[in-house]
Amino acid sequence: MSQEEKICQNCDQQFVIEPDDFVFYEKFKVPPPGLCPDCRMKRKLVWRNERTLYNRTCDLCKRPVITMFHPKAPYVVYCQDCYASDAWDPYAFGVLYDKKRPFLEQLHGLIHKTPNQAVYTNVGTNVNSEYQNFAGYNKNCYLVFNSGNSEECRYSRGLRHCEETTDCYFAIKSENCYECINAEGSYSVRWGQNVVGCLDSWFLLNCRNCQNCFGCVNLYNKKYHFFNEPVSKEAYKKRIAEIRGSYTKIQESGKKFEQLSLQFPRRQDNNIKSVNSEGDYIFESKNCKQCFEATQCEDCKFGFAIKATKDSYDCVGYGYSSELLLETVAVGYSYNVIASWGGRALRNVEYSLKLEDCENCFGCDGLRNAQYCILNRQYSKDEYEKLRKHIIDELIQRGQYGIFFPPSMSFFAYNETLAQENYPLSKKEAIAQGFRWEDDIPRTRDQETMSLEQIPDHIKDVDDSILQGVLKCVSCGYNYRLIRSELEFYRKMLIPVPRKCFNCRHLDRLRRRGPLKLYARTCDKCGTAIQTIYDPERKEIVYCEKCYQQEVV
Repeated sequence: MSQEEKICQNCDQQFVIEPDDFVFYEKFKVPPPGLCPDCRMKRKLVWRNERTLYNRTCDLCKRPVITMFHPKAPYVVYCQDCYASDAWDPYAFGVLYDKKRPFLEQLHGLIHKTPNQAVYTNVGTNVNSEYQNFAGYNKNCYLVFNSGNSEECRYSRGLRHCEETTDCYFAIKSENCYECINAEGSYSVRWGQNVVGCLDSWFLLNCRNCQNCFGCVNLYNKKYHFFNEPVSKEAYKKRIAEIRGSYTKIQESGKKFEQLSLQFPRRQDNNIKSVNSEGDYIFESKNCKQCFEATQCEDCKFGFAIKATKDSYDCVGYGYSSELLLETVAVGYSYNVIASWGGRALRNVEYSLKLEDCENCFGCDGLRNAQYCILNRQYSKDEYEKLRKHIIDELIQRGQYGIFFPPSMSFFAYNETLAQENYPLSKKEAIAQGFRWEDDIPRTRDQETMSLEQIPDHIKDVDDSILQGVLKCVSCGYNYRLIRSELEFYRKMLIPVPRKCFNCRHLDRLRRRGPLKLYARTCDKCGTAIQTIYDPERKEIVYCEKCYQQEVV
């Protein structure tokens, strides 16, 4: 079977379905998609609201909760304890399938009645960590997302087994790190990217086993280097003593570091111990294509933030010991699942939400330990199979089978979700593409009580009064505040008070991480064709894997 070129039904862009893709879709008996990979990814990411949190009241116990659901959103929201309790019965919301009405319309009605947990986490696994989402087993953490097994961390995403870490994106077994992207086994690193086993350093890019280094790129097993030049221990300490803690000098050093980094080659991707894979941040994986932030995966395509997943396409988040997933978001420990959101331990499940330990369910929401259910109604096996075939035929006829839920069904507006973070749109563009937009996101302007000029340049001159102050972000203009543990961290680490809000700092890290997109270009040394996140129009020097290893290692 040869490849097929298609035009996306949504954006009119051309995309290709490869021969291996047809084989995969045949496993699920679904038609090849009519939407391009980017449009399919947006559809899934608009169901992933990690960082936009609200105050709301639990619809069962009436206690105040922190939630990812807007207070005005027309959904039932329970606190974590109520959601996990036996005080409600998901079968009570079941509806009889009506063959005369569109199936997804009926499922949408069920979704509006079935309770949702305020944030996506496990009850009782977090201690003093109310402001987080898609996170578990954390202690004393604040605004931490998609993270677990961490303590005293804040303003971060993708942490595992970390302590005293702030403003990081993807870190493992690291401590006292700040503004890092992809840090592993590192301690006291500030402004680092792709650092492994590094210690007491500032402004690092692609460094391993480095100690007491400042402004360095592509160094392995080095000590006392300053902007890639070796210096004595005494000279190093003197130079950084003049910089650390000062906002002005840190900004100057950051700009110098960015310019310096452009003089050194970068590898075409940040994949490690991966075979026959294309994408970025793919670790210990095999045969993964167009995947980003994938760990221990095999034979996957179009995945983002997945772990231990096999033979799956178009998945976002979770995974973990899963196989044969298609168009899923936050589904894990599952087998043979199509177009589902927020599920665990599933088998032969399609178009469902928030199921646990279920099999042979279609179009259900909130069920536990169930089988042969449609729209939360129980059927015999024979009845289930007949209705399932009828629904699939309808979805195929409408061009919807094998594709994730339409944007109109999402709990969230485009600008509340990972969709806006990774595929930014204006309000007009989002609405034109069928997404909702939320104008009423709690934040303030022009309420600052302290000008940026009033913030001392050096962290040692900042007193506790700043905790009562309201600051103004230099980037977006919205207000923000500091919390005590944050200020104490800055003092301990000699980091100046940030002049940007948490959201803008997060978006800066996404810019440094790179897009969820691959470009065709050639190695700047040998001319070999490569796939990379670096647009050919960008200034970075990009080498293929072989040339990079010869040059750096």
